[in-house]
Amino acid sequence: MGRLARLARGDGRHGMNTKFEAAMRALPLVAILRGLKPNEALDIGVVLIETGFRLIEVPLNSPQPLESIAILRQQFPQALVGAGTVLTAQQVRDVAAAGGELIVAPNFDAAVVAETVKLGLVSLPGILTPSEAFAALAAGAHGLKLFPAEMASPAVVKAMLAVLPKGTRLVPVGGVGADNLEGWHAAGAAGFGLGSSLYKPGDDAATVRAKATAIVEAWRALQK
Repeated sequence: MGRLARLARGDGRHGMNTKFEAAMRALPLVAILRGLKPNEALDIGVVLIETGFRLIEVPLNSPQPLESIAILRQQFPQALVGAGTVLTAQQVRDVAAAGGELIVAPNFDAAVVAETVKLGLVSLPGILTPSEAFAALAAGAHGLKLFPAEMASPAVVKAMLAVLPKGTRLVPVGGVGADNLEGWHAAGAAGFGLGSSLYKPGDDAATVRAKATAIVEAWRALQK
């Protein structure tokens, strides 16, 4: 409880935001490891770090997700590690207790964002409409997960960014892979969440390395 109490007072909050900013500058790609098992976390983590990833998410509907988050957080302190599919304030507290620093959700829930901000963690709630986007930012979200991106388009990103506060980070998630980054990037997407195009349950380290390398190379090509 000591650590959580310190976080609740806001200790380290600025440092966490700085870490998020640095990770986004280095490589604004979120590795979504849905289905990861704790005994796979180290090997998959090594591959991700070596290929440049600094944002790692273990969805809470994975097997023993808090254990995997704790392993990744301990072994890769340079990365911003956290949870996805976070639906309640209690789950935010559970992730914080496991050492997680990033809270990602498929939806916008004001209580989840408020608890995330209170504990000094990074909040990326899911949104699909301008109303949800503005409400999430007003609640304190650090960025917005456009989800499911399959229901939107690069044109939607461009239109939203035209009215959202300057500098808003909009991150499409869902159906995003190495072959379709360009359109979203051109529309102003700040980064991407990569799920099955990067990792599927049962993928070994070599498979993930090949996928991660292709995705990172596609991203780097857009920066030239």
